[in-house]
Amino acid sequence: MRLNVEALAGFLRETTGQDLIEYALMAGFVAVSAGAIFPTVATSISTVFSQVGSVMSNAARQGG
Repeated sequence: MRLNVEALAGFLRETTGQDLIEYALMAGFVAVSAGAIFPTVATSISTVFSQVGSVMSNAARQGG
């Protein structure tokens, strides 16, 4: 099988679809970043809600 050098060179110069690949890579980066960040945020939010619940419990026991 003979390799057609001109066809290979044309394929390597082709840029159609490049934007789609860039957007897909960016979406993947955002997804990985969000996955890394959200567990920390979820823990912080849980801590805040626990503290608010504790304060409300104490206020209810003391009558306001």
